[in-house]
Amino acid sequence: MRYLTLSTLVLASAFSATAFAQQNEQLNYNVINVQAEAARKVSNDEMHAVLYIEKSNKQPAELASQITQLMNQAMALAKKYPQVKVETGSQTTYPIYDNENRKLKEWRGRAEIQIESTDFKAASQLIGELQQNFQTQSINFSVSDAQRKKVENELMVEASKNFQQRAQMLSQAWNKSGYNLINLNLNTNNQYPQPIMMRASMAKFSGAEVVDAQDVAAGESKITVNANGAIQFK
Repeated sequence: MRYLTLSTLVLASAFSATAFAQQNEQLNYNVINVQAEAARKVSNDEMHAVLYIEKSNKQPAELASQITQLMNQAMALAKKYPQVKVETGSQTTYPIYDNENRKLKEWRGRAEIQIESTDFKAASQLIGELQQNFQTQSINFSVSDAQRKKVENELMVEASKNFQQRAQMLSQAWNKSGYNLINLNLNTNNQYPQPIMMRASMAKFSGAEVVDAQDVAAGESKITVNANGAIQFK
């Protein structure tokens, strides 16, 4: 049977602590953190809009029927524009009480339609036609997913090259022959402009009247890729 004395255990612990300290010291020796980025302004190529109807009726069943009819008409109208994505949004119905005696006065319902498209002309035309019964709550623009991913991939390469240039420049500044990469993180940061909010009164059009597409200014979004990591001088 093998026995270890207390002095042997203390000595072994001391050697382990020394080895651990040397390993950490070697790992952190001549290590420097580096950060770089690449950014680009990209034209917004996707429109988002929210339109809504708001009706009141003393009978909740009649109110629901009225809103359903208008929503079905809107979805049927949207089929004329296959290049525009149209979805139903939130729908709410709630009671309205008399302020004096707190008795039930009527029921009010609200329903939304959400529009998304990269075809600004078609989306604007659809919005114009929907305003026969709907009001525009908001319109805003952004970079589409396909365009954003394409630009981000390009910026990742650019940010990586900028990181390498800074790392090489620092190596020369410290009179080192080169460096080894320890780790590198690539992060995206998209900055979008504030939504263009619009409040429109309910416009009435005859069935034969053609609605002109509204001219829009979509603006730009800034897409940034940050590269940050650590290098160790040789």
